[in-house]
Amino acid sequence: MTAESPELPLAAAFPDADRAQWQRLVEGVLRKSGVTEATGATAEDALATDLQDGIRIRPLYTAEDGATAPGLPGFAPFVRGGRPEGTAVAGWDVRQRHVQTDPRRANEAVLADLENGATSVWLTVGDGGVPVTGLEEALKGVYLDLAAVVLDAGADFTPAAEELLRLYTASGAPLREAAGCLGADPLGLLARTGDDSKLRVQLEAAARLARRCTTEAPALRALAVDALPYHEAGGSAAEELGTALATGVAYLRQLTDAGLGVDEACRQLEFRFAATADQFLTIAKLRAARRLWARVAEVCGASPEASAQVQHAVTSTVMMTRRDPWVNMLRTTVAGLSAGVGGADAVTVLPFDAALGLSDAFARRIARNTQSVLLEESHLSKVIDPAGGSWYVEHLTDELARTAWAFFQEIEGAGGQAAALRSGMLGERLARTWQRRTEDLAHRREPITGVSEFPHLAEAPVRREPAPAPVGEGSPRAQSAGGLPRVRRDDAYERLRSRSDAHLEATGDRPKAFLAALGPVAAHTARAAFAANLFQAGGIETVQETVDARSVAEAFARSGASVACLCSADAVYGEQAAAVASALKAAGARRVHLAGKPGEHREEFVAAGVDGFVFAGCDAVEVLSSALDVMEVA
Repeated sequence: MTAESPELPLAAAFPDADRAQWQRLVEGVLRKSGVTEATGATAEDALATDLQDGIRIRPLYTAEDGATAPGLPGFAPFVRGGRPEGTAVAGWDVRQRHVQTDPRRANEAVLADLENGATSVWLTVGDGGVPVTGLEEALKGVYLDLAAVVLDAGADFTPAAEELLRLYTASGAPLREAAGCLGADPLGLLARTGDDSKLRVQLEAAARLARRCTTEAPALRALAVDALPYHEAGGSAAEELGTALATGVAYLRQLTDAGLGVDEACRQLEFRFAATADQFLTIAKLRAARRLWARVAEVCGASPEASAQVQHAVTSTVMMTRRDPWVNMLRTTVAGLSAGVGGADAVTVLPFDAALGLSDAFARRIARNTQSVLLEESHLSKVIDPAGGSWYVEHLTDELARTAWAFFQEIEGAGGQAAALRSGMLGERLARTWQRRTEDLAHRREPITGVSEFPHLAEAPVRREPAPAPVGEGSPRAQSAGGLPRVRRDDAYERLRSRSDAHLEATGDRPKAFLAALGPVAAHTARAAFAANLFQAGGIETVQETVDARSVAEAFARSGASVACLCSADAVYGEQAAAVASALKAAGARRVHLAGKPGEHREEFVAAGVDGFVFAGCDAVEVLSSALDVMEVA
């Protein structure tokens, strides 16, 4: 830029680059990796990533990949936020969850949260939470005209709502200014428990609450459209959105049949979604949810002002691990950030120890402070729709919305949300999705830090007081009716680690695997590290020694192991693997693995005693389970 051309942009000095140039650069990188057949668009496809729901993420997005116009913040279709100012004025609502059954202890935790950064309370009441009669004590000292209260009362939503409304009146706070959500969600309760014996009565009761809120407390919402049961049953992002839409439509029908106008009915719904550590997918999910609901509201005849979806995002329980739970702090931080960037009106960051039982004060403090850092130090809320304009995010939002809409149509075609739950159609669909994801987890295509990757066997376990049964799932009838399951990503590895723990408790030692390192350090280090990481994911300690065919028997006997794994480079395997495997079997090894793919020597290795091959992408859960079986670990 010169004085003679002050308006000349800096980029003008550089030639324009096109997609073909970038693809040629990718070809060069792939050739260095041994991929020579990928050229042009196929080279770009080689770097693409497949998500659930058939969505494919490409490595590069440009203006050519434009999606449906997202509109402006605060205007239909509300992709960019439900309010023109977004969260820039006051930030989003920091909503902490409380699952105590003791009203006094619940009150202590509630007040601690509100005094240290939380702006609203999400309280479990009735079955799985504080008794309805204890609600007054649990909220003692809470300024109900300042802090919104959200109830999660399961089948007890009517008495819990009545008690909360009584407390509002008794406090002297104007009922018309009461904020929060009474949490009536009959279809969510059906999903959780499988019990539809009172569904009709519950829907009618929810409609009565909605009518009362409309006339007496217009800032209070009566119904929660909770998509967490479907996420927690293993559903994908699009399935979570589709079920939320179907549930919202069912509630609109119920409320309008009960005499509410469409606008009034829309204003009685609050939507709840899961926020995961997949930041871009979470951002796109929340943006797509607002777009989809705006379309539903428009078709139903709602005004634009009533069509903006009110969203409550909760960090996912599916992603939380029981081993190395400290890593959950990182997961919930990314999830909380994603929820804020995605435009959620309220965000709940679950404590890092939530999967272990009742969270302690430290864990709740970290959860609160996670949001405080995002809001007060990172100033994340000061930017309206920070993801807006990203070609990738806009395109992902569009793809997710279209996929979710197709699933919503499937549910409606099956008779609606209640019918899809009763028939098992929805449960079967979610189970298939979770099965595919389970395979990815087993093969470590979806790694879990601290569990399937980089486990720490010597770490002392974190102990917590047992938490009460989740809302709606504590009664014998609910347990026998068979609602949707609750899954976690670490389930398969947790079972393996529990077997190891039981062996440790019974014998004083963990099960062991011997790593036979062959050849020089440079040859065996990489695969020995890989094998150690793999076996430790199943709770199996590894003992490593550099050996050859003559020394391996003595080293194996010293290790105290009953299974072994050969570790080295392919060239060394060709020279030594068969002899070492044979010596291991002669020394009493019950199972011998080889780290790496078998290649041209497979038959030779198998004949010498190699029972299996472990490599990146193998079924780690099957390998570890069979190893524990061979070790006779119950």
